[in-house]
Amino acid sequence: MSLALASSHALHPLQIPGVWRGHQPAEQRALPTGYADLDRLCPGGGLPVGAVTELLCERYGMGEFGLLMPCIARLTHEGKRVALVAPPYLPYAQGLAEEGVRLRQLVLLNPERGGDALWAAEQTLRSGSVDLVVAWPTRVNDRDLRRLQLAAEAGESTAVLYRPQRSAGLSSPAALRISVSPGLSSLKLSILKSRGGQPRDLFLSSRFRQTGTGWA
Repeated sequence: MSLALASSHALHPLQIPGVWRGHQPAEQRALPTGYADLDRLCPGGGLPVGAVTELLCERYGMGEFGLLMPCIARLTHEGKRVALVAPPYLPYAQGLAEEGVRLRQLVLLNPERGGDALWAAEQTLRSGSVDLVVAWPTRVNDRDLRRLQLAAEAGESTAVLYRPQRSAGLSSPAALRISVSPGLSSLKLSILKSRGGQPRDLFLSSRFRQTGTGWA
């Protein structure tokens, strides 16, 4: 694993409880991804609960869904629900089961209209009955992201959005933004934004186990 840090100036500490002081990580509940190298770089040790995470990909089908597989398997084994909203490919039930996912705890939502995917994700997050909502919206703007953020907070759920990598240059209220691109035999991850982390850029290049994509 190679890690390069580009430091920036720390913020002056504010004497207000709950306010990020720049050099101190804010308390954050998180879902561990199952990849120790990645969890160490995320505040709270994983995907933030009650917030939105964006995974920005060059393309789909390169193994990027494998990043969530250990987390999904663990949640479903604990009897918790995970929802997939508008996935780009048909989920492969046998492949998911082989990765340890309990299929009866997995909810698949595939709205006929692309615009309905955001509504479905928002309502599912807000319900509080699903711990992790993974969505592949075709179009999303800042207002949509803020609605999803509020829904995740209300339902104390975790939202993960897969988006095109070209979205990296756009502002976003997401708590965690990770760029995902393929390497020779691994996935290259660049943490673009991490709420509550130190005010510096983190670039992680690590070898991840190439799990099945989970798609038929």
